Amino acid sequence: MPETEKKAPRVINKSGTLKMDDKVAETKQVRDIAGRKMERKNRRDRVRGGDVAPKEFDEITIAVDRVSRTVAGGRRMRFKALVAIGNHKNKVGIGVAKGNDVTTAVAKATSKAKKSMITFSMDGETICHEARTKVTGADVLMKPAAPGTGIIAGGTVRSIMGLTGVKNLISKSLGSTNKVNIAYAVIEGLRAQVPRSEWTGKAEKKVAEKKAEKPAVKKTAAKKPAAKPAAKKAAKENK
Repeated sequence: MPETEKKAPRVINKSGTLKMDDKVAETKQVRDIAGRKMERKNRRDRVRGGDVAPKEFDEITIAVDRVSRTVAGGRRMRFKALVAIGNHKNKVGIGVAKGNDVTTAVAKATSKAKKSMITFSMDGETICHEARTKVTGADVLMKPAAPGTGIIAGGTVRSIMGLTGVKNLISKSLGSTNKVNIAYAVIEGLRAQVPRSEWTGKAEKKVAEKKAEKPAVKKTAAKKPAAKPAAKKAAKENK
């Protein structure tokens, strides 16, 4: 037989099946149950994390505590997580939840934080005005600061403010050191923020109203001294 008519050697896999040639593999189409053509993409061509959209909110776990509850059979141990979530602008929220393990507790707390998010007012990169809030034993004082000051605050307040757009703040915790109560006090302080344009406008209106209420004072001419009687004048002249 001529060399051109010789057949290519058959290659058999370890499993005993014939190995498909490259030319045959190019022409063969693999279809799914519905009859649609299936394309096999090379894993090396995939971009790892390319289709993942950027996160809208960032979250941080502030504290994880182990709590116990006494029941008939003994003590039941669980975990309590405090999670804060924010968009690095003017939206922030916190959540507290318990679970049988840390992962469950954090997931529950994150879900609660998303549901309890608030929107607060800002003045540039700081808060609008001073705020002092009390929640049970916690007492938190927050003051606006000049640009370049940074966030001067404790751990819990700093963690929450790091998820907002506030870059300059002075804060002091004056009461309890309970992290959960401090976190709720910070949220209440942010919720109480009133835009600068509103409270400055109110003050100007009050001053204008007070001026309008005051009655106009009429200017009276100075009184002339009373004229002396003619008899007295004559007596003086005779002397």
